[in-house]
Amino acid sequence: MLNEISGGVCAAQGFRASGVHCGVKAGGNPAKNDLALILSDRECTAAGVYTLNRVKAAPIYVTMDHLEDGVAWGIAANSGNANACCPQSHENAVLMCQAAAQATGREETDFVVCSTGVIGQTINIAAIQAGMPAAAAALSAEGSDAAARAIMTTDTVKKEAAVSFTAGGKEVRIGAIAKGSGMIHPNMGTMLCFITTDCAITHGMLENALREVSAKTFNRVTVDGDTSTNDTCVVLANGMAGNPLIEWMDEDYDAFRQALHHLCRQLARAIAGDGEGASRLVTCKVSSARSEESAERLAKAVVGSALVKAAMFGADANWGRVLCAMGYSKAPFRPEHVDVAFSSAAGSVLVCRQGEGLDFDEGLAKQVLTEKEVVIAVDLHEGEDCAECWGCDLTYDYVKINGDYRT
Repeated sequence: MLNEISGGVCAAQGFRASGVHCGVKAGGNPAKNDLALILSDRECTAAGVYTLNRVKAAPIYVTMDHLEDGVAWGIAANSGNANACCPQSHENAVLMCQAAAQATGREETDFVVCSTGVIGQTINIAAIQAGMPAAAAALSAEGSDAAARAIMTTDTVKKEAAVSFTAGGKEVRIGAIAKGSGMIHPNMGTMLCFITTDCAITHGMLENALREVSAKTFNRVTVDGDTSTNDTCVVLANGMAGNPLIEWMDEDYDAFRQALHHLCRQLARAIAGDGEGASRLVTCKVSSARSEESAERLAKAVVGSALVKAAMFGADANWGRVLCAMGYSKAPFRPEHVDVAFSSAAGSVLVCRQGEGLDFDEGLAKQVLTEKEVVIAVDLHEGEDCAECWGCDLTYDYVKINGDYRT
C-alpha cells in the first residue's frame, strides 16, 4: 500500500539535510537560503539522469564522473548561479565538492554537485566555501524544508514530497525535493530533483527505475520550451530499510517503481503549475492513440504551444489551436476522428467532435477554463494507448520575469 508522508528528503532513514544563506548572488536577499546539503549516514547506491542539451554546465560533468562507480554519500547544491559557460566552472564545481567533503569528513568524490541560476557568470565559490561549514553544522533530520528552499530560483513555492510502501515485509520510504519554474522543457530527467530512499536496491535496478519513471513524469513537463543546461535528477539509496535487496524486476521492484512514479509525477505537476508567471496548471490527456509515444508527442505539443498557453491564460476555448499544435507534432493521427473537451472542477465542455467544431456554452467554457487546474482531453478514436503531459498558461508576468532575469 502506498502512503504519502512528510519529511521530504529526510523521510527515509539515515538522511539529513540543511539549507543556509551564504551569499552566492551579489546583492541577493540575505534571508533567502542559497546553499543546500544532503548527507546519508551510509554509503548509497546512486543513479542520475541529466540534460540532453549539448551545452552542459560543469557540475553535470563532475557529477557524472563522481557517479561512475554507482555510489555516493551526499549532494551539495546552490542557487543564484548556474556555474555554466564561465571561466573556471569545472574547477569551481570540484572546489564545491571539496568544501562539502571537508565540512562533513567525507571524500570529494562522495558528492553530487548541482548549481542553478544565471548562466555565464563566474560563481562566487568563496562564498560557498565559507558557507559550507554552516551547512554541515545545520544538517538535521528535519532539514528538508530548508534544503528545498535553498535550491529555489524563480519558484514561488517549494517542491517537496515523500511516500512509503512495503517491500519484502519492510516499510520503505522515498522522499524528494525539486526546483523548477522557468527554462523547463526537459529531455532527460528533470530540472533539479534530489531523491533519497532507504530501499536496498542494486545500481542496475535503481538506474532502470529512474530512467523509466523520468521518461513518463519529468520529461512530460514543459513551461516555456527551453531545455536547461543544468537539468539533473539524482537518486540515493542507502538500504537502511532492511528490505531484501532488489536485484530483479520482481514484485518488490514493481512496488518501488510505482512509488517512485507517484512521487515524481507529483513533483512534475508541481513544477508545471509553478511555471514562471503561471496562473494555472494545464494538463493535456491524449487517449485512444496508436501508441503511447505518439500520444505523448501530441500531448506535449499541445501544452507546449504558445498559442494554446495564451488561450488558457485568457480562459478562451480556442480549440482550433489544440488541433493546430497536434498537426505539427509529427505524430500520426487522423484529424477527422478527433474529439476535444475542456474540463476542470467547474465542469466539462465538449468543443470538437470528429475534427469539427460544436456549438457549446461559451459561458460554461469560460468557467471551466478559469479554474486553477484545466484539463484538455483529446480522444483520437484510433487505438488503446494514452499519455498525459503538463504545462501552464503564458502570462504577462512570464515576460516581466525573464525580461530582466539577470538583474
